Amino acid sequence: MRTADIRTRFLDFFAERGHTVVPSAPLPTPDPTLLFVNAGMVPFKPYLTGEAEPPWPRATSVQKCVRTLDIEEVGKTTRHGSFFQMNGNFSFGDYFKEEAITFAWDLSTRSVADGGYGLDPAKIWVTVHHSDDESRGLWRRIADLPDERIVARGDEDNFWSMGVPGPCGPCSELYYDRGPALGRAGGPAVDEDRYMEFWNLVFMQYERGEGTGKSGYPILGELPRRNIDTGMGLERMATLLQAEVGATNLYEIDETRPVLDRAADLAGVRYGADPVADVRLRVVADHVRTALMLLTDGTAPGNEGRGYVLRRILRRAVRSMRQLGYEDPALTQLLAVARDCMAPSYPDVSEAYDRVADQAAGEEDAFRATLKQGTTVLDTAVTKVKAEGARQLPGAQAFLLHDTYGFPIDLTLEMAAEQGVEVDREGFTALMREQRERARADARARKSGGAVDTSALRAVLTEHGPTDWRAWDTLTTESRVLALLGPAGPVPVARDGEIVTAVLDRTPFYAESGGQESDAGRFSGASVEADVLDVQRPLPGLVAHQVRVTAGELAVGDPVHAAVDPEWRLGARQAHSGTHVLHAALREVLGPTALQSGSYNRPGHLRLDFPWRGGLSTTVRSEVEEAANRALRRDLPVGVRWMTLPEAKELGALALFDETYGEQVRVVEIGGAWSRELCGGTHVEHAAQVGVVALTAESSVGAGMRRLEAAVGIEGFAHLARERDLVARIAEQMQAPRAELPERIAGLLDRLKAADRENQRLRQAALAVRAGELADRAVDVAGVSVVTATVDGDAGAARTLALDVRGRLPGERPGVAAVALTADKPVLVVAVNKAGRAAGLSASALVKRLLGGRGGGSDEVAQGGGASAADLASALAGLAGVVHAELGA
Repeated sequence: MRTADIRTRFLDFFAERGHTVVPSAPLPTPDPTLLFVNAGMVPFKPYLTGEAEPPWPRATSVQKCVRTLDIEEVGKTTRHGSFFQMNGNFSFGDYFKEEAITFAWDLSTRSVADGGYGLDPAKIWVTVHHSDDESRGLWRRIADLPDERIVARGDEDNFWSMGVPGPCGPCSELYYDRGPALGRAGGPAVDEDRYMEFWNLVFMQYERGEGTGKSGYPILGELPRRNIDTGMGLERMATLLQAEVGATNLYEIDETRPVLDRAADLAGVRYGADPVADVRLRVVADHVRTALMLLTDGTAPGNEGRGYVLRRILRRAVRSMRQLGYEDPALTQLLAVARDCMAPSYPDVSEAYDRVADQAAGEEDAFRATLKQGTTVLDTAVTKVKAEGARQLPGAQAFLLHDTYGFPIDLTLEMAAEQGVEVDREGFTALMREQRERARADARARKSGGAVDTSALRAVLTEHGPTDWRAWDTLTTESRVLALLGPAGPVPVARDGEIVTAVLDRTPFYAESGGQESDAGRFSGASVEADVLDVQRPLPGLVAHQVRVTAGELAVGDPVHAAVDPEWRLGARQAHSGTHVLHAALREVLGPTALQSGSYNRPGHLRLDFPWRGGLSTTVRSEVEEAANRALRRDLPVGVRWMTLPEAKELGALALFDETYGEQVRVVEIGGAWSRELCGGTHVEHAAQVGVVALTAESSVGAGMRRLEAAVGIEGFAHLARERDLVARIAEQMQAPRAELPERIAGLLDRLKAADRENQRLRQAALAVRAGELADRAVDVAGVSVVTATVDGDAGAARTLALDVRGRLPGERPGVAAVALTADKPVLVVAVNKAGRAAGLSASALVKRLLGGRGGGSDEVAQGGGASAADLASALAGLAGVVHAELGA
């Protein structure tokens, strides 16, 4: 059975049993504790924790997931991969253990002809928590399982929580016996390779308190509403159902094996012939599929966060192909295979493939250049180690190569060994350990919400319900203060000058989201005035305002008049609609692969990031700007429609990848199909109200990623006015009509370059004349011709003069030329001729003696700095004595 069919069968089974089918959320998640969705329940977390009211009593999904905490271990075993899919069914206070167990057993063992998976009931084992007698009894009654195949396990294996106070409960796992060829008999407690876990049923029935570990916390009591969260590993079920065609692990199923086989073909190796090559092939197969899904969902390679994870994945795939002996570009060939494997389940991988392939190719090209650069750095470091008589590259150097240049440690080890040098692996490992600890500490901070304690806000939400949010409809509301929070927690009152977080029963303020900055405005009441500084949604459904009291006191329970600054809101609407217009114009000019991957807009200003290789030419930028402003001139209508997510996708609406959408989505249209995006922001009523879109900058924000910035509305007109005034001033200074300015300025630059070249020629000629004069005045020091001089200009002039003087000294006689640059950054350059080196003189040694150990270079020429002009004068005066000392004269 194909993996795509397993997926469809799962969704159909639960849809027939009253579950709403929820599409997979994008891999990038707005959850501040995560970079990517890493479990099937993540999109449902607000409903499972009680932070938001679920829109359905029961749901089912197949969720895309990525886990990369131990990415270096991928491929070393066949049990885990960085990308996987989790089939899940969920109940929000509807059904509980009996139905969950019934569903799992029915779907697993029902015949294929009747819509099930057809697993042999005699080969299924289950585990239960040792305290969960109810589940044990249900498995006996529903599945007729004997006691020996119902295994009791402890908290480490069969009790679930999210690691923080909140819902928790026992779980029950289903395993399948794959036979004696894969391990020992005795059940999952004995061998989890032979007995493969394929489904986990979590029974959320308790609330836990503070504590660490799997069991170091108190159970506070029963939840008011018990939930079900189950997860079936899609790849694991595919492994079981494709065993008849040779699949024994997730790397051999139909969505992965073709990528592995293509990598083997390119490299000219055979999977199964060499354990080391097999690991590399598995890394390639896993990472290429993961990269395809991340790129499709809008993640772009970068140097931090999600982008850095993706960059590592792509580079590990490229590096693994290199280790297999294939050094040509490979990613686009492999991604095309992965696309064909995943498209039956995810059609968008085909729709986005041109963009994905272009980004991957750009990243591969950049990494190949990085390898070249890193090789140069490594060669220099190895040469230095050898010159110092050592045989070990410091761990700090290996870490620098890894961290700064993206140079894999195994490549450093391999190439250093080829040059007869070891690597301080312990030092490198220690530095990597420190880095990982910092990363884990950061992850823990994200998990706990950092410095923001939302427990008090959660209590407000529980007591009063969601905020009545009116930002789409009005600029003012009559509101009541429900809660005030200071740095240490809830406070009853805030006085003049204090900054607090305020929660109102209703608000007209837009909370920052979707790239749009939050509103500015004021609270006013009978005895208070307060400025609104920031507005956020710390919990789903709750709007929190950061305010500064400017007069009087603000107290819990006070009625206030909440008013958005109308000028601010107008600017914000212009900027957000302008972003949509610019996005549509960009796609009109560049094509559909120029898909927004991030944006930010505030009154008067917007920026938009999109994948593209290479900068946009002046002509293309002008075309994009013109297309945007044509839309404004046509005064395209701006409309909002609500529909289901599948309806929006069918209509062609564009969705931001890091947003999570509910059943009903808000679609903002500008000119109908010309611009159609899922959006929760505030917008103008007609495109002409944006005023103007004036591009102000275009730049790179990472490999394969560009950024456009623009001014809109009154700021856009102000920008154009400044540009106009600047051109007028230049025209006046150039005494030329504006139309002739480009030609006039080009001519001026040409003349300046010609003058600079002539000046350089004259300087070189003057230096040549002076070099001859200096060589003629050489001083004899113990049989060595010694020349000292000072020069103006730059370090290049000092080096040129020193080398020229050395070349003019008699070749058969030892000679030393020392030239000091006495400018803002003094430099000393020393050059020794061949006869001088034969006599035992070294330019590097002379510089270090003259500058107290500073400087360096070769025996032929060396230089040093860090001294004052007076120090260099003393150094030149002392050269004769140093030459005497070096010769032992």
